[in-house]
Amino acid sequence: MLRPAPLIFLTRLQPAGQYTLLLLGLGLYGLSLRLMLNAGVGVAPWDVFHVGVTHWLPLTVGQVSIASGMLLVLYTSLSLRERFGPGTLLNVVLIGLVMDLLGGVVPQPQQPLAQWTQFLLGVLLIGLATGAYVGAGLGAGPRDSLMLGLHRQRGWSVAHIRTGVELVVLAAGVLLGGPLGWGTLVYALGIGPSVSFGLGLFGLKGKKKAPSQSEEALKLS
Repeated sequence: MLRPAPLIFLTRLQPAGQYTLLLLGLGLYGLSLRLMLNAGVGVAPWDVFHVGVTHWLPLTVGQVSIASGMLLVLYTSLSLRERFGPGTLLNVVLIGLVMDLLGGVVPQPQQPLAQWTQFLLGVLLIGLATGAYVGAGLGAGPRDSLMLGLHRQRGWSVAHIRTGVELVVLAAGVLLGGPLGWGTLVYALGIGPSVSFGLGLFGLKGKKKAPSQSEEALKLS
């Protein structure tokens, strides 16, 4: 028996509605990352790297996120011949901007209970954010595009590519002084169920129609 998908109607919107859903999803994604970062218990592998870079260059974490996303888009489009949609470019820019804008707004709790509550809220909201921007169907994010491109060009498993890339990025971030912590492990264990829950809310699990680029990346992983 299929579980209900209360937000599936949002995936059937006209273009204006699609862009609204995309923007809401990306804004929520940026908020989620900032919640985890300010919690102070560790962050996702890519943000370990992004924060690490800020220790060496006069950039904010959002600016590093945008720069790394742009480099990935250039590489995947020029070298791997991977197509990208408008959602890809908006993904690159808006998530980093939101992270920076919320830097002084999101709390930085000092008590462990408050820290972990905020961190876990961030992990949960990432699932909802992913369901929203994937449901908009306007293009995969730069990191998903990289995985798809390597999969199509090299034939490697997307799961193996994801694991390999994130381990390399994590190691580089640690060497640069990024905030590795127990939260990084909790994120690794919790992101799968969170994204699965978010996709389910939008009816994006077990769909029969041809998948979008974003959905294909998630399906192959």
